[in-house]
Amino acid sequence: MRILIILTYYKPYKSGLTIYAQRQAEALAELGHEVSVLTSQFDRNLPASEFDNGVKIHRLPVAFRLSKGVVMPQMPFKAWKLISQSDIVNCHLPQADAAAAGLLAKLQRKPLVSTYHCDIEMPEGIINKLAGWGARLANYICARLSDAVVHNTRDFAEHSEFLSNFLDKLTVINPPIVVEEISSEEIDQFLTKYQIDPGKKIIGMVARLASEKGVEYLVEAMPKILKSFEDAQVVFVGNYQDVIGEGAYKEKIMPMIELLGDHWKFLGIVSETEKTAFYKICDVLVLPSINSTESFGMVQVEGMICGAPVVTTDLPGVRQPVKSTGIGKIVRIKNSQALAEGIIQVLDSSYVVPEGTAISLKEEYSPKRVARSYESLYENLLGKNG
Repeated sequence: MRILIILTYYKPYKSGLTIYAQRQAEALAELGHEVSVLTSQFDRNLPASEFDNGVKIHRLPVAFRLSKGVVMPQMPFKAWKLISQSDIVNCHLPQADAAAAGLLAKLQRKPLVSTYHCDIEMPEGIINKLAGWGARLANYICARLSDAVVHNTRDFAEHSEFLSNFLDKLTVINPPIVVEEISSEEIDQFLTKYQIDPGKKIIGMVARLASEKGVEYLVEAMPKILKSFEDAQVVFVGNYQDVIGEGAYKEKIMPMIELLGDHWKFLGIVSETEKTAFYKICDVLVLPSINSTESFGMVQVEGMICGAPVVTTDLPGVRQPVKSTGIGKIVRIKNSQALAEGIIQVLDSSYVVPEGTAISLKEEYSPKRVARSYESLYENLLGKNG
């Protein structure tokens, strides 16, 4: 099959959406399919086209940005050409160009799949609100035109104001998750490099420093946690310096974090091997997200595979990994008191992830298995379309 995947950001940009799309694309390529990605040249230093891990990447120049979105004037022309060379089109939503991509796919009578990741919540300001409204409309048009809509869980779909309109088209496919095997020596190297004391209670968080991640609730929870575990330290992995569209949030949250001193440590973006080492040293992994811009949280499953119990908020979709495995606690949204109590309970109980559960999760969420599910969906749609 010749598969075209369209999305706003792709590798090397790091987010749950881009990691999902990259793993999906590369796994489909490994199965022998011809996979192309159409995306933005969000960084002008990136090549306009390249072949990477079996995937042909096409990047379009960005004329200007609207909040977290981008405007690419060349998009319709390049999309038309690539769609004509493809058997099936898969758009990853949300994206501002979704309506145009969907319309062009239908004009060429190509099967269209929308993979919906999360709802949109825009920052304050009239420009941001207009951009959000436009993106929602574009996503709605694309999903309406789609032959199938994919999401991680039915739980999120049924509670989503957007996805609940398309339950008749819904196909549930697990997100692709990869956890590298590492040695004890590599864990020791990680601890030394980042000067982390393994004797402390490590509270891990993997995210961008973004408003929807609920970082402030973990910050507010720390004084209560420190009364029970005076050596507790938050170790934060992910981009915290130049997150697109989150400048105001950073200015708000950083003074709060600085008051915690050595009880909070930023590592920034780390390699996949280092991230595995990070999970291995976590006494608890925390996901305090606050709204439906978080729809699953792949880091939860990554952490569980590495033996880390999870404390997560009671959001549709997001609660499913803990709910299905029992490895951790589900707490109320936007509630630092409940978050602190959940973390303390996990730290007190010394949760142990059964080895069999970790092996089962690794297989259930493997990119190859996910790619096979997409392959089956694509073949079914191609058969229906003759």
